[in-house]
Amino acid sequence: MYGPDGPTLRELAVQALSSVEHGYDLLAPKFDHTPFRTSDSILGSVARALAPAGPFEDGLDLCCGTGAGTEVLTGLCQNSVTGVDFSAGMLDVARRRVRPGAGPALAWVRGDARALPFTAAFDLVVSFGAFGHFLPRELPTLFRQVHAALRPGGRFAFPVLAPPRPTHPAYWTLLGFDAVMRVRNALWRPPFVMYYRAFRLGVVLEELGRAGFAVELSALSGFGRRDDGSPRARLVVARRLSPPPAA
Repeated sequence: MYGPDGPTLRELAVQALSSVEHGYDLLAPKFDHTPFRTSDSILGSVARALAPAGPFEDGLDLCCGTGAGTEVLTGLCQNSVTGVDFSAGMLDVARRRVRPGAGPALAWVRGDARALPFTAAFDLVVSFGAFGHFLPRELPTLFRQVHAALRPGGRFAFPVLAPPRPTHPAYWTLLGFDAVMRVRNALWRPPFVMYYRAFRLGVVLEELGRAGFAVELSALSGFGRRDDGSPRARLVVARRLSPPPAA
């Protein structure tokens, strides 16, 4: 599943029995050789979709991991690009693979997305594939933090893939994975929060609105549509309204 350069079964087992932070520290050197890394097709499609709204001045890659999304921002932002992640191991890999060049200045910050150390600092925030690490009850805090980090009118953008239907084997694979993780977290500490089916678009849109965003959805090019005509992949773009909502 992971190829010769990916983690071994033993390494995955050790990671799964660690905390989220330590687990990703362990996985970091081989993360880009796993299916968890956002595909280049998704990254490229998001970049093309956001380009007409730019160029942006300052961008933030939320839960940046090894920096794949940070590279997208370097092509969209003129002044600076910041990657934030709570795994020191993932940030170390990102620093090595995303090198400063003639484009925007790069910065790396170790921090928790639920307690961002920024206020009105960015015009664009993106995130790729990280939302399975947040429980539904944590979304209001997460979205308020992003709202505070954006300047008025700034955008928070992230891709969302259509969930597989019950007739597709992937549906049962993801359902089984989430079930295993719930059992693991009930029996073992510290918890490892990673659920594929907990980030539901309807709830997400509602919470974004409550956090002070105006939200637009668009189909991502290159992924086609399902039998019912709905897009296989969408881009959520949430624009920060001003002033921020009352706590």
